[in-house]
Amino acid sequence: MMSYSPYDNIKPNTKYPNLFVKAGINNPRVQYWEPAKWVAKMRASNTNVDSNRSTLIFDCKMGSGHIGASGRYGHLKDKAIEYAFIA
Repeated sequence: MMSYSPYDNIKPNTKYPNLFVKAGINNPRVQYWEPAKWVAKMRASNTNVDSNRSTLIFDCKMGSGHIGASGRYGHLKDKAIEYAFIA
């Protein structure tokens, strides 16, 4: 199981790509602390020189579940944030 565990396969001083990690408090499948714990370990392992560091953003929504934001325009706001990260 450890061979495909994202948490256990983080290597220190490795250049990872820029990451935008999303989580939701109301997610019944992946609890919010699992991605939070993974992001914390990724940040701790990112000990490269400042100019070589990867950007790592953690976005935890208080009203989202596994599928994403609810409401008429919630998914559009989420998509706009993702596009802003890519740009």
